[in-house]
Amino acid sequence: MSFLVRAMNMIFSPVPEWRAIAKERRTIRSLLGRFVIPMALIPAVASYIGYGLVGANGILFRMSGPYWGITMALNNFITSLAVYLLGTLLVDRLAPAFGATRDPGKSAQLVAYSYTPAWVAGIFYALPGFQQGVVLGLYSVFLFYLGVPAVKATPEDQRIAYTIVSAILLIIIRFLVGLLLSNLIYFFASAPFIWSQSQ
Repeated sequence: MSFLVRAMNMIFSPVPEWRAIAKERRTIRSLLGRFVIPMALIPAVASYIGYGLVGANGILFRMSGPYWGITMALNNFITSLAVYLLGTLLVDRLAPAFGATRDPGKSAQLVAYSYTPAWVAGIFYALPGFQQGVVLGLYSVFLFYLGVPAVKATPEDQRIAYTIVSAILLIIIRFLVGLLLSNLIYFFASAPFIWSQSQ
């Protein structure tokens, strides 16, 4: 099954799709190549278009041109990979606390496939004026909630708690990694100006 078909099924018919996913065996590595990287390219490419070609107004200056396009694309791509890899590790380690089974492959499926709407919503990065549209990615939390019992054999009374804690951790990972990368981007972007003023 192609990653596009799976993404469409996850968004429009998640319940039967989770049942199908529960019967599959995947590894962190195989999901990375077959699904995560192709999906992570959506917000990355959109970011390049939005910041490199369209342009966006920053706090102190306008972000436009190849530098901003490439760096913001890398920011989104690296952040996506970090959310997947670190998120899979944490979701798997948390499993026993919520009566769920520990299985790195199943945890990777849960994180990767539930994150689908967030990656698809990343297309809004192509139009900086409409970037608020990325909030549609919050549908990912609901997909995680639907997938927990099917993929991780989580007791019904623990679904909400497991989902909330996992969602908070994934948001924190995305925020911290994104913040770190953004600071590096702004530092290197402003460095020539700072150096010219110090001479």
